Amino acid sequence: MTGQATSSPNAGYGCQTMTEPLLRVLMRRPGSSLLNACRHDWHYGDGFDADLAITQHEQFVAAVQDSGAEVLWIDDNDDGLADAMFTHDPSLVTNDGAIILRMGKDQRAHEPALHLAFYEAQQIPILGSIEPPGQVEGGDCIWIDASTLAVGRGVRTNEAGIHQLRAILKPFGVAVIGFDLPLWQGFNACLHLMSIMSPLAEKLALVYAPLFPVALWQLLDDQGYRLIQAPAEEFQVSNGLNLNVLPTSPGNVIMVDGFPETRRLMESAGCQVRTFGGDALCIACEGGPTCLTRPILRASS
Repeated sequence: MTGQATSSPNAGYGCQTMTEPLLRVLMRRPGSSLLNACRHDWHYGDGFDADLAITQHEQFVAAVQDSGAEVLWIDDNDDGLADAMFTHDPSLVTNDGAIILRMGKDQRAHEPALHLAFYEAQQIPILGSIEPPGQVEGGDCIWIDASTLAVGRGVRTNEAGIHQLRAILKPFGVAVIGFDLPLWQGFNACLHLMSIMSPLAEKLALVYAPLFPVALWQLLDDQGYRLIQAPAEEFQVSNGLNLNVLPTSPGNVIMVDGFPETRRLMESAGCQVRTFGGDALCIACEGGPTCLTRPILRASS
């Protein structure tokens, strides 16, 4: 197979791009599980405020819906899974179906089952699952093009997981390439590949160069990508969340408010930027607008 789309908007799923128009997306409203979360157990920052985080999530949902995307929901049934609002990580959607991933953070071990149940209810085919000892989180997966998936090898995704993912996708013409990530702030912190790269439009991405894999930089350069370098000061104060940017269509993005230089750089590159308050939701909980969404369908109209 060539890696070209085999699904269509009528099929309701298909997503081997990071930036085409977002038509359907899986999300979860934070509720009692977040309200009852212990900040230290979940490695949340000093600014964690569950009530404010829930309000900020509502503002973010409004921005996503205003873009024209249909939001599909996984409910918080008081299951205690505070991080399950970060729906990007437990699964991956391709043009041929979904892959159930396996989390590298112990507290998130039960989240993939929520995604499996959702896909079965939606009649979206399951291509496979990552099994022990493999680990892959969605935040480590970036589509470079429709037939090339870059995967970060770090504290949340291991070589065994990448090997399994490669085997699942090979029959569909997709090449999976692993790239080593630095330890950065330690094993308890979250550094995904998407912590240091956010695609914005076709062959345009926002990156943080000091932590970037050299081999991936070279691959992107060979592919003709334009790389915007995120400002170091804003990256440090946000723990990388200034760079976590969600495209709702090519060049139209949503970001956390409070990082004017990052916004200016994207606007100078031709992007339209919408912001929302995310200090309690995103900065404190270590997950940005991309993390809060699992794209189900991206496609040109």
